[in-house]
Amino acid sequence: MIGTDDAFDMYESLRSGLPTASFPEVSRIGNDLGDTTAHYDAYILDAFGVLNRGEAAIAGAVERMRMLRKLGKRLVVLTNAASYTRTEVLAKYHRLGFDFEASEVVSSRDVAFSALPRFPEGQVWAAAAAPKDDFSDAPDTVQICHLGDDTDLLDNAGGFLLLSSDGWTEAKTALLKEALQKKPRPLVVANPDLVAPREEGLSVEPGLIAHEITQGMRNPTVFFGKPHGNAFRAALARLEGIAPQRIAMVGDTLHTDVLGGAAAGIGTILITDHGLFRGHDVASYIAQSEIRPNWIVTTT
Repeated sequence: MIGTDDAFDMYESLRSGLPTASFPEVSRIGNDLGDTTAHYDAYILDAFGVLNRGEAAIAGAVERMRMLRKLGKRLVVLTNAASYTRTEVLAKYHRLGFDFEASEVVSSRDVAFSALPRFPEGQVWAAAAAPKDDFSDAPDTVQICHLGDDTDLLDNAGGFLLLSSDGWTEAKTALLKEALQKKPRPLVVANPDLVAPREEGLSVEPGLIAHEITQGMRNPTVFFGKPHGNAFRAALARLEGIAPQRIAMVGDTLHTDVLGGAAAGIGTILITDHGLFRGHDVASYIAQSEIRPNWIVTTT
């Protein structure tokens, strides 16, 4: 687990590799998403820190989604959680009480898998993944294997895929870094988040691991997910016909959700009480980063 200040500083240190955007001079202030409904016809929703914290739904979030639907608002979940197939993600949301349909969920995993190139016969993608991940949702044109502790894959894999930090260790970071220094190969990061809000605090995520591995290297590395445009293009494709200024990205972070949404040309709403900035004065972080959302609201 790491703290908010450390996570913020790390995001700022990586700013040169993130999208650029313009921001409003001031943010509107509200209590919850209900205060924003006159301004938006559709909401792109982050999951962690907006809908759930870890494995628990945020209080009132299920009811808020129902209210937005009754008002005729369109909803899309855009998540950087790449540990689960879309079926598993959807099952989790339903278990928590949400009624999202498959067409309303876009994950960075989906976006990354759709772009994976095929290797020559015999070469595979070696994936840092959850132990039970079977990659059944990957395209038929690519082969993915668990990296685990397989030293042969470190030497022979065609490329590496970071889906999950589950079970990852500093020793594995060192081994993968050494393997890429010896033989540069593609590194695909399907979750650019540095941290994620859990019940017990902020967990280390694949984005942070990727930056530790590639620090000081020129290894070919591609990120899929917020704040990068590939994720927002996939989400906005589900909202065809709605003007960008009537769509809002709702999230708990400045460098992924707000920056990414602004770079995509849509509105942005920062939720303060359940994610990265829980228990902190968000104004100081906005001043330091100059990443300013259109709205700041306390809760979903």
